[in-house]
Amino acid sequence: MTSDQHPEAVTLTSVAIRELKKRAHGLRPTVRVGQQGVHEGLLEELDHTLEAHELVKVKVNAGDRGERDALIEVLIRHTGARLIQRIGNMAVLFRPRQKESKAVHGSGHPSP
Repeated sequence: MTSDQHPEAVTLTSVAIRELKKRAHGLRPTVRVGQQGVHEGLLEELDHTLEAHELVKVKVNAGDRGERDALIEVLIRHTGARLIQRIGNMAVLFRPRQKESKAVHGSGHPSP
């Protein structure tokens, strides 16, 4: 996935960021960056996870803070996600769904 496929930047208010941090608090990391670093398979997995959940906690196993920050920056650049929070080796990323959801809402009718 290239940044060309996610041209619009995610703009959030401070209130929205605070709410996303609250939502992320109870999440477990669903994507892990390990010894292999960032590779195409990991970027695809993260892209699919963001599409499904919008808010994702990522665990980045890297030697030092600078290396972790660089890996997180690569994830953000390739997915078009927004960094909501980083604490230690955990990063919380947010990206609104790119595709319209076919979910049915409360009334039993598809969403408009």
